[in-house]
Amino acid sequence: MSRKLIAIATAAALGLGTQAALSADLPSPAAPPAPDLTLPTWSPWLVRVRALGVLPDPGARLSAAGRPLTGAGVAITDSAIPELDISYFLTKNIAAELILGVTRHGIQGSGTLAGTRIGTTWILPPTLTLQYHFDGFGRFKPYVGAGVNYSVFFGEKERGGFNGFRLSSSVAPALQAGFDYMLDDHWGLNVDVKKLFLDTKVKLNAGVIRGRVDIDPWIAGAGITYKF
Repeated sequence: MSRKLIAIATAAALGLGTQAALSADLPSPAAPPAPDLTLPTWSPWLVRVRALGVLPDPGARLSAAGRPLTGAGVAITDSAIPELDISYFLTKNIAAELILGVTRHGIQGSGTLAGTRIGTTWILPPTLTLQYHFDGFGRFKPYVGAGVNYSVFFGEKERGGFNGFRLSSSVAPALQAGFDYMLDDHWGLNVDVKKLFLDTKVKLNAGVIRGRVDIDPWIAGAGITYKF
């Protein structure tokens, strides 16, 4: 009986040893790949190149030698220019936008001054707005904004026998609405409209004629968007 037990124990030991040897020869299973914890990159910068139409909505309050020129007004020509704007996103929805461009306008009289040529001027009107960009519209990215404009008038030239034509630099509030339609992750199309509530002091003939001119332009633009 003891010999049978010894034989069974020996066979069991040999079987376990063989199984261990076979297990050692099998390839170990590959470890699962580590999860990629890298977050997608996000750039806060966006630039646009647009063609702008600057469309003044003018009015004036003028006087000559201290007396109001009743019924006198001005007309200001429209202007079309290229424009560059740079936007920086403070968050995914809030951005600050700076637009840069230069416009040239002709000014003539209206009302009781109709037909009177007054002069021409260049305007450098950098405008800074704070925008809110809406989510949930897919490739369509609408936004609204409000901000401030600072217009610098330069290169004034008199017409119609006037002299000493000067316009003063001015600060004005600005409102804005527009949208981007993104063609892919970087490129898109843009439409934008701004309203500036801009007026300026005017002097003619060494200040004999003076007053305030409302320019109040609409600025409508369309162009290309690039998101970094």
